[in-house]
Amino acid sequence: MKKLLVILSLIFVSVEANAQFFRGIGIFVAGNSTAHRYRNLNSTKKDPNVFVYEYYYPQNHYSRDYQSFGVGLLAEFLRYDHIRWQTEFEYTMKGAVEKEIGNLYTGELSGRVGANVYQYIQWNNYLKFMGNTTRKGQWYTMLGVRLEYLYSFAASVFPEMATTFPKIWFSGDAGAGFEFFTWKKWHPFVEFHYNPDLIYQPPRLGLSSIRSRTFELRVGIIFRPMPKSIDDCNAPVYHGTYY
Repeated sequence: MKKLLVILSLIFVSVEANAQFFRGIGIFVAGNSTAHRYRNLNSTKKDPNVFVYEYYYPQNHYSRDYQSFGVGLLAEFLRYDHIRWQTEFEYTMKGAVEKEIGNLYTGELSGRVGANVYQYIQWNNYLKFMGNTTRKGQWYTMLGVRLEYLYSFAASVFPEMATTFPKIWFSGDAGAGFEFFTWKKWHPFVEFHYNPDLIYQPPRLGLSSIRSRTFELRVGIIFRPMPKSIDDCNAPVYHGTYY
């Protein structure tokens, strides 16, 4: 009988530990603003007496920002109160608003403007550093990497380069957010993310390359099914997200 009680106790502890490993699941929508930086590695080779197309097109420049949206699902794990692992699947659109070059020799812009648009499916993973709780909610910061799959694109400006983005790519991400203790198990949140390419994309069209940068503002809600032991029926107030 004692052995049976010990076995049952161990099973209970194991189930409890695994349950606490899962912290929550949620959904979010996002608005984002993306720009591209073009870098022509041949630009220093320009010769007024000899015209070489790749030395002039495209010029080194920053695009204008392209505004779009994203939507995603998230799950949060780890038993620790102040550090979590958050993994996400996100559909997002990125792009850039570009002015075409009208004169290759002078770099004069033609005035024609177009948007290059890219649709991505991303697998995002973060370490999430939870701050101290207050009665209203909890601040946190995030640091991670996004693995990006280029689902489709439409690029009319600089098409020789803009249509050759890698099918699989990765980018960095740093974010900050606030989770509101509005309901006991359902918590709205708001986040701001800085999402740049960690490195320039592989050179193409001779020796030219592109780097992308995105700012993203999210709003969402997370469901947290497992309160701490102190959040029982005798607790006078809800104590936060430490499950």
